[in-house]
Amino acid sequence: MRRTLLVVSLALSALPAAQSGAAELLIDLRDDTGDADEAAIESAIHADLKLNSIQAKEERFFLATVDDADVERDLALLTKDPRVEHAELNGIYEASFVPDDPRYKEQWDLKMVKAEEAWDTARGKGAVVAVIDTGVAYVSEGRFKRVEDLEGTKFQKGYDFVNDDDVAGDDHGHGTHVAGTIAQATDNGLGVAGLAFEATIMPIKVLNAQGRGTTADIVDAIRFAADEGAQVINMSLGGGMYSPTMAAAVAYARKKGVVVVCAAGNGSRGTVEYPAAYPGAFAVSAVGPDGTLASYSSWGKEVAIAAPGGDKQKGGEAAGVIQNTIIPGDLNTTNRYLSFQGTSMATPHVAAAAALIISAGVTDADEVEKILKSSARPAKEGPSQKYGAGLLDAAAAVEAAGQQTHGGTHLLTGLGLLALVAAATRRSGVRLGLKAIAGVVLAASGLYFFPRLGLFSMPIATWDLFAFGPSGFRTALYASFLPMLGAAVVFLGARRWQGLIIGLVVGFAANLLVGAVLMPSDVQLIPGLSSILDRLWLVLNAVILILLALLLRRRASA
Repeated sequence: MRRTLLVVSLALSALPAAQSGAAELLIDLRDDTGDADEAAIESAIHADLKLNSIQAKEERFFLATVDDADVERDLALLTKDPRVEHAELNGIYEASFVPDDPRYKEQWDLKMVKAEEAWDTARGKGAVVAVIDTGVAYVSEGRFKRVEDLEGTKFQKGYDFVNDDDVAGDDHGHGTHVAGTIAQATDNGLGVAGLAFEATIMPIKVLNAQGRGTTADIVDAIRFAADEGAQVINMSLGGGMYSPTMAAAVAYARKKGVVVVCAAGNGSRGTVEYPAAYPGAFAVSAVGPDGTLASYSSWGKEVAIAAPGGDKQKGGEAAGVIQNTIIPGDLNTTNRYLSFQGTSMATPHVAAAAALIISAGVTDADEVEKILKSSARPAKEGPSQKYGAGLLDAAAAVEAAGQQTHGGTHLLTGLGLLALVAAATRRSGVRLGLKAIAGVVLAASGLYFFPRLGLFSMPIATWDLFAFGPSGFRTALYASFLPMLGAAVVFLGARRWQGLIIGLVVGFAANLLVGAVLMPSDVQLIPGLSSILDRLWLVLNAVILILLALLLRRRASA
């Protein structure tokens, strides 16, 4: 007999699906019941049975509306009836996180990139995004004022290259709008939301109140951002001629592991503007709410991906991208929510998605870009130079990051190492059974197949990422034998936990080994960026952990 399958996501919360004075029952009849059985049950509960959908006909999967006062009696009758497999109150499920920002409903752009689904797993915590633009209205100091919906957004010290000042305030509005798309304060009961709202913004001003800036300032800013710890650079600017100095600056940032996201331009032509056209830049074209290339967007062979930038020709103001910003000449009004359009608006969606990927544990710039491209949705017009890899899908990108960070490679490596340890100590008399396997899973890969479990979907070997964010991920102290040696010492005398501890030690070793060989990781406090020294550190500590596992197993048999 086939059974009806009811799938419930851990990321959803159920609410009763009842009307006033009535309740809806979900009734799953045995597949071999017929019309007579259905009629008898209707008579018993004094309610009509209705198929949940046409797909439920063979499964005999029904709904029935009954009085609230009769719910307990009817459920008791149905539970005892041999013709009924299951009976329960029906429920309504909703996403676990929908921000309460009152104008979030106007942000079609965030819905297009599947922000809510992405937020169930990552929100940008710890990722640093440099916004190289007109500055950001992030602080009330001197003539500058902070806009209301950036209160609560995290900021890192930036610089004003226009005025040579530490306060990179905004006297134009463009940069504030861009920063809002990346990390507007979210779920604060005010205004609108940002895509990576737990990310940190590094505000850098290179454009003046008229929205213009020099090559020298932009070059200076790119190098500054790379040197000061930005993991993503957003440049929603362009239009200049080729500059070898700026090309070198982009290459410098890229070499330092920064994802450099740039606007393709608003020229309505098949030519990508600089800096987006420089090697190492990640060029972004713009689409409107219908998912097709916006009328103003530039395109070309350098385009990596497309993202929502708005298209007011097709939908008026509602078809633009809305964020909290200011306007030139009136810096004191901080509660404006303006609708802009342009590849300038598309670019921060991609920069924010990169921040989400980084906060999910993938910190290598090459891998971040690969994930952005591989997870993109196909464009309606098919592959072309207009859309690059396709349309940005933040949810798919975060899922892909989780699979890479905590995936099967780590698990298989851990199980392989466990088998080697077992073979090397097979005469010890100590079995490495389910507890040891559980330890390997927890330390090497985590429950990556359940990405919404939060901490436990991550391997213990990367819990420093959860605790400190990407800026504290893979420090030399944690990416070593020390954490597992500490655990082994704590549980040294507990025989019932010895199998689990051995598994944890082996799993931790596997995670370090994969980070050294297959997925090169940068170990903080070790010189170089994913250098040979980083790899040697990880391999050395993995070997020490394997030796520790062998020692623990032999000690357990003593």
